[in-house]
Amino acid sequence: MKHEELRSLVENKKEDLLNLCCEMIRIPSVNPPGEMDEMVAYLCAYLEQHGILYEVVKGKETTPNIIARLGKKNGRVLLLNGHCDVVPVGNLDNWDFDPFCGEIRDGKILGRGTSDMKTGLAGLIFAMGLLADNNVPLDGELVLTIVPDEEVSGEFGTKWLVESGAVHGDACLIAEPTGYFNCEIGQKGCCWLKLAATGEPAHGSLAPFVGDNAITKLMKVLNRIETIRDITPRYDDETAAVMEKSREMAKRLIKGKGAQHVLNHCTVNIGKISGGTKVNMVPDFAEAEVDVRLPLGVTCEMVEEQVIRVIKESGVSGVTYSFGWHSEPNSTSDKEEIVEIVAKHVEEVWGEPLNRTYQWASSDARFFRYAGIPTLQYGPANLEGIHAYNETVDVHDVINAAKIYICTMVDFLNKGN
Repeated sequence: MKHEELRSLVENKKEDLLNLCCEMIRIPSVNPPGEMDEMVAYLCAYLEQHGILYEVVKGKETTPNIIARLGKKNGRVLLLNGHCDVVPVGNLDNWDFDPFCGEIRDGKILGRGTSDMKTGLAGLIFAMGLLADNNVPLDGELVLTIVPDEEVSGEFGTKWLVESGAVHGDACLIAEPTGYFNCEIGQKGCCWLKLAATGEPAHGSLAPFVGDNAITKLMKVLNRIETIRDITPRYDDETAAVMEKSREMAKRLIKGKGAQHVLNHCTVNIGKISGGTKVNMVPDFAEAEVDVRLPLGVTCEMVEEQVIRVIKESGVSGVTYSFGWHSEPNSTSDKEEIVEIVAKHVEEVWGEPLNRTYQWASSDARFFRYAGIPTLQYGPANLEGIHAYNETVDVHDVINAAKIYICTMVDFLNKGN
């Protein structure tokens, strides 16, 4: 089918797409706690209605993943990915509407998950359903993975699916929120650092002459920990060019003077401090947890080297470090085929070129890229509502995203025809 015909399939059934989006919003799938059974049952029923084969597989009992397949074996494989969990809603008094109302007002769909990322996921499912309903020929296979735990690191969702070999493909399209004018082809890495200091307890009235204050020692290290930001990234010319575009995009999207520097520098956030037993005791233990985000061109090993240097230069003993969750920065070439196909259809639908940028946060895209699968993220979004109050998405963006998805699916699998 021609692109115009594929887009017409979406246009003619757009009310069905919007209904799917609203129904998904009305099903709370907040993570934590991560109770996904109702959402998974609803999506499985939708796939059955459209004759799409699927299976539910679990990394552990509480994490049901859906793998849906459409098309021919022995051809190219395009992976599609989305998560059905959403972050908590926070204080309900700060919402202007019920976060699970799933209503449409003034051209917007309202509710938690509208941008991140139930409407993007709905677009992928809807596009597959249209292809199945209309018997559109596919020379390869679409493999859609719907995961339940992206908002809590994705260990038993995408990570488990990729590393176990349950899914594999030639490219991957993820419907994460980016806005219609932008796709994300790379992202920062992360190191969660824990610093621990030990000392000697004593009566507080004798400090600092007796005892060894663990909090004071830890503070000396923390006062220098932001020098991690001084690590110089190392990357090639292509990465440098995309990085500059990404910085411009961040400047446009993030409120805050100098916010564009988050893209090409490590960020360091001292997020938690604890220590001591009682105010009149010299504390013998203290610890801090630090969130470090790594740009492309910086590795976790480089961060560790700087942490060791900081502790040494602080001149204190009895301070140790460890790393919890960590991931390396990752990217896909801005000239990769899947990127070019999406860009072509964005220009056809929206009439403007697609920006190709790096993400300042992280997502499940990293697991596909670690496996060598070219991956980009593109999805409808009003970015200011993501993980915030009053989350919405524009109806027009959702419909156009589905048009871009369906054309991308057919073009990638039917290459040369």
